[in-house]
Amino acid sequence: MHRLRRQPASRTRALRRGAGVLLLAIVVAGAYLVLRETGPLPRSPTQTIDAGAPDPFAYSEGRREQLEDRAASGLSHVLYAKSPGGIVASARRTARWRPLIEEVASEGGLDPDLLEAIVLLESAGRSDAVADPQLEGAVGLTQILAGTGQSLLDMRVEVRSSRRLTRRIARAKRAGRESRARALAAARRRVDERFDPRAALEGTARYLSFARGELGRDDLAVVSYHMGVGNLDGVIEAFGGQEAPSYARLFFDSTPARHAVAHRRLRGLGDDSSTYYWRVLAAREIMRLLGEDPAELDRRAELQTAKNSAEEVLHPDDETERFADPDALEGAWRDGEVRTFPDAPRRTGLKRDRRMGELARRLERGRGLYRGLRPEAYALALYLARMVREGGGGRAPLTVTSTVRDQAYQALLARGNPEATGGYSLHTTGWTFDVSREYASGTQAEAFQSALDPLTALDLIAWVREPGAIHITVSSDAEALLPLLEE
Repeated sequence: MHRLRRQPASRTRALRRGAGVLLLAIVVAGAYLVLRETGPLPRSPTQTIDAGAPDPFAYSEGRREQLEDRAASGLSHVLYAKSPGGIVASARRTARWRPLIEEVASEGGLDPDLLEAIVLLESAGRSDAVADPQLEGAVGLTQILAGTGQSLLDMRVEVRSSRRLTRRIARAKRAGRESRARALAAARRRVDERFDPRAALEGTARYLSFARGELGRDDLAVVSYHMGVGNLDGVIEAFGGQEAPSYARLFFDSTPARHAVAHRRLRGLGDDSSTYYWRVLAAREIMRLLGEDPAELDRRAELQTAKNSAEEVLHPDDETERFADPDALEGAWRDGEVRTFPDAPRRTGLKRDRRMGELARRLERGRGLYRGLRPEAYALALYLARMVREGGGGRAPLTVTSTVRDQAYQALLARGNPEATGGYSLHTTGWTFDVSREYASGTQAEAFQSALDPLTALDLIAWVREPGAIHITVSSDAEALLPLLEE
């Protein structure tokens, strides 16, 4: 069961010494409750990020494995959300190819777990997966492009014959002629080896071996499977150094302030190439769970698909405190669990929307009750704003439209706002805030998006694009940012 924070109705104890004493106790208790409901909330100082403080999430070689694990977790949502038939079914389909994967990987001196992860990510274990109906694009178990198969991987890929056979297979299936469809599929595998599971795996193994020879590292070879060796070479050259860096260093240490040219090239690819390796690692973890802890895989699948982002993974419904009503939320303020979200855009880079908390009067409360966040979420908002400014977004602030709510407020909002859920809202936990999509400029919008991506890769946030705002939920791991705050 989820945990609701409720304000005790009274602190009056049982009858003690007669009616007079009881009456006095009731009066005192009533006065106390009125004070709690109407007295001023604690005001937190306006804090900013200390520019000179060490960044707890900056790249260092000692953090490499931790950052890789974070990135695999933070960028795994797409696998759970988009795998055909669900991630468990996709993982089971992929697992059927494990004996063949191990055989091919052994022949090529490759890690079978990584090769299996590529199969899950690329095709969800479907040997007939097609991304491009013209068959010039990605096809088969490992989604090989026609040009790559022909020119680099020495595969037989006759696109015209493959298209003709694909149409005939579809007609045979519509007519219920399954044996005919299977015969045609066998013929297609002979003229287009991308549809042949063994040939596809061997082709991918040849590519990874070639890329490893060009780039000098297994992780970079996997990155290049989506990005291309040429594009990745350009990023590495811009990064500089005598030896090819690990991909974790290339990704996390390329920022607007450090290795800026590499950062621009990496983020400028615009086709998810920069995050491909992390999604491969996420797929590897999914396959591990299928074999070692299927119950945990089921649990993660449920959490990952509960919302349009991974926010319930960060704060599961049955493990997270919610504020049931205004009294409970006020108690959290007084206990220091919620702090003021200030309107100090010049100092913080964040502007508070004047409408924030506009339904408070209907609950007989002031708007200030709904203008706060958990301290960790506030620190992350400041960190995000700094990243946007450093990323070329200019000095104009981001506008934050909403912060903490209680369930009573959320219920009111849901009646008139189709975007507001009537169920479990992360706003009622204090871990979530929304940023308006009305930006000061196109460069600010680009810088904001460029900040969201590494924060997701760090597994510090889960976010989703709504019609008017970006809805951001903050991980409790943002606690590491609290030492950076200064008044």
